[in-house]
Amino acid sequence: MKFSAKPLLLSTAAITFTTFSLAEQAHIAVAANFAEPIKAVAAVLEKTTGHTLSVTLGATGKLYAQIKNGAPFDVLLAANTAATTALEKDGLAQVGTSFTYANGKLVLWSADAAKVDAKGEVLKGSSFRKLAYANPKTAPYGEAAVQTIDKLGLTSALTPKLVQGESIGQAYNFVHTGNAEIGFVAMSQVLESGKLKGGSIWVVPQSLYKPIQQDAVLLNRGANKPAAAALVKLLQSPNIKDLIRSYGYDI
Repeated sequence: MKFSAKPLLLSTAAITFTTFSLAEQAHIAVAANFAEPIKAVAAVLEKTTGHTLSVTLGATGKLYAQIKNGAPFDVLLAANTAATTALEKDGLAQVGTSFTYANGKLVLWSADAAKVDAKGEVLKGSSFRKLAYANPKTAPYGEAAVQTIDKLGLTSALTPKLVQGESIGQAYNFVHTGNAEIGFVAMSQVLESGKLKGGSIWVVPQSLYKPIQQDAVLLNRGANKPAAAALVKLLQSPNIKDLIRSYGYDI
C-alpha cells in the first residue's frame, strides 16, 4: 500500500495556519533602558509564535504609577525589583511570576569620540557644560548616577551642570542631540551587536552604585493571555539571554 505525501503537507500547513491564526498582541510596559533589546525580542516572538507586542517605554517609577492607576498592561519589564515586588503585594500582578531578565550597567557616554576617557576623569575637568542623567526618583539608572557622583565626591562640583531627564531614554537623547556633552546612560543604549555604536564611554565600576537588577512580572490583565505567557517564557530562554547579553547586560 502506498501513501501520498501531499495530504501530509497539507495537514502541516493547516496546523501552521491554525497556530498563527490564534496569534494575539500583548501590551507591555518596558523600562526605557531596554528600548533596543525589546525590539529584537519582539521580532523573535513574532517569528516563532506569531504573537506581537505593543510596547510603552518609560521610567520604571512612572510605569508602576500608571499600572496602579489602571493602565491596561499585560507584562511589566522594570529596571528594578521594587516595582515588581510592590505590584505583587498590591494584588496587581500574578504572585510568584516575577523573575530577573537582566542586570544593567551604567556608563558615562558622549557622542564625541574624544570626550570621555576610559577612567571617567572627564568628570573632574571643565571640558563640559552639561551632564545628563535620569530622574533618580523614578529611574533606577538615574539613582545609580547619583550614587556614582556621590561616591566620587563630586556632588557639589557637578550639581550646577546636571540636566535631568524624565527617563534614561530622555537622558540619552540629551547627549545624542548635543544638549548635554556627556551623560550617564545605560550601556544597552550605546551598544549594537556588542560594539559601541559611536562616541566614547566610561564603563562605571559597579562598586560605585547598587546593582541594577531588572525584573519582569506577569500582570493580572495578562494572566490568561497566550501572548503574554509566550513573552515571559521567551525572556527566560537561553537564546534570548544571549541576545540580551549582546546589549551589555549581565544575566
